[in-house]
Amino acid sequence: MSGPGYLFLGDEEKALVTRALDTWQLNRYRFDETAEPSMVFTLEREFEQRTGAAHCLAVNSCTSALLTALAALGVGPGDEVIVPGYTFIASIAAIVHRGAVPVLAEIDESLTLDPEDVTRRITPATKAILAVHMLGASAALDELRRIADDHGLFLIEDAAQATGGRYRGRALGTVGDAGAFSLNLFKIITSGDGGLLTVADDAVYERAFAFHDHGFKPMRHGIADADSLFGLNLRMHELSGAVALGQLRKIDLILETLRKQKTALAEAIGELPGVERRRLNDPDGECHSFFVLRFETVETARAVAAKLGTSTLIDSGRHYYGNMPQLISRRMPTASEHPFGCQAHPTEVRYEPHMLPRTDDILGRSITLSVGVVDGYLGAGFGITPLSTADEIAAVATAVKSAVNEVVART
Repeated sequence: MSGPGYLFLGDEEKALVTRALDTWQLNRYRFDETAEPSMVFTLEREFEQRTGAAHCLAVNSCTSALLTALAALGVGPGDEVIVPGYTFIASIAAIVHRGAVPVLAEIDESLTLDPEDVTRRITPATKAILAVHMLGASAALDELRRIADDHGLFLIEDAAQATGGRYRGRALGTVGDAGAFSLNLFKIITSGDGGLLTVADDAVYERAFAFHDHGFKPMRHGIADADSLFGLNLRMHELSGAVALGQLRKIDLILETLRKQKTALAEAIGELPGVERRRLNDPDGECHSFFVLRFETVETARAVAAKLGTSTLIDSGRHYYGNMPQLISRRMPTASEHPFGCQAHPTEVRYEPHMLPRTDDILGRSITLSVGVVDGYLGAGFGITPLSTADEIAAVATAVKSAVNEVVART
């Protein structure tokens, strides 16, 4: 199991890693002003150029990017952050570890936040909206940006699964106040593990840099005197930076390959009785890494999934809130750490299975075929890869049509 980036690893990444090793400097900092810029620094600048982001900060995971974004924007105890009930557990964990309270909201047929439900869940304690671009396609960012602006909230984009995606001409991660991206094994591009954070505001970037490196301020090669806040060590090292840089330089090839493969699969499958496809907020901007099918009933979806050896989205791993035991039980490393009903947020907050009926219904009736990300834990255990041949794509399409027609004929 892997994401598309893993399949494109090659000589370019090897050359950059060797170049990094030859410098004998495996940390991002260059205290010699005449030295060549680090791989991590170069990665950040090239990602800024690609996305149009004012600032990019490379970190050791997307979870760290989310945690850093929340900290830099001042989210903490007593605050609420609205987040979809369909997301990887890291989105929620980052909120909790800032001492803030996740407020779960419904998704719509795009598998991303329903803007109307977001509005309904805003309270005086709401500080931010965390929009997650699930399965390689964007949330409704225009509506969410307007809601955030109307209520004086921050908008954070979790683009872990959608690096390189766009929304109406803008790069994902640049519509919100901050954007987080993943470079782990299952993503569009990879360095094994790693993350990128984009921010628009200079002061927020300085706070983000300080939080990710023990309170220090950024400078071109090294670090400036310590700032006043306590930070962590969330830095990316040079070998990860080298691999990520090589992958970033291939991202157009990766995305174009995914587009061609998904188009071929969609054409081979065609229209199926009783099946709808995912609604996309920007069809031209998606990453084409998944192909989602939605059925009329949960029973039909589960029967088709069983025939294909996969699962519905609601039956997959910790991307559905009901499959997150830590959330349901509100389990933290120590009992005193949790923000649910603490002094800063005295209202008791509980999470229950089936508390988001629309989300449950949509996920229960949906399956996804892999196009670039093969991950049974995500519900994408059956499908194609960027390397699949025309014959292999045809075979997958035949299997899907046969399974759907057989199940529908029985109902």
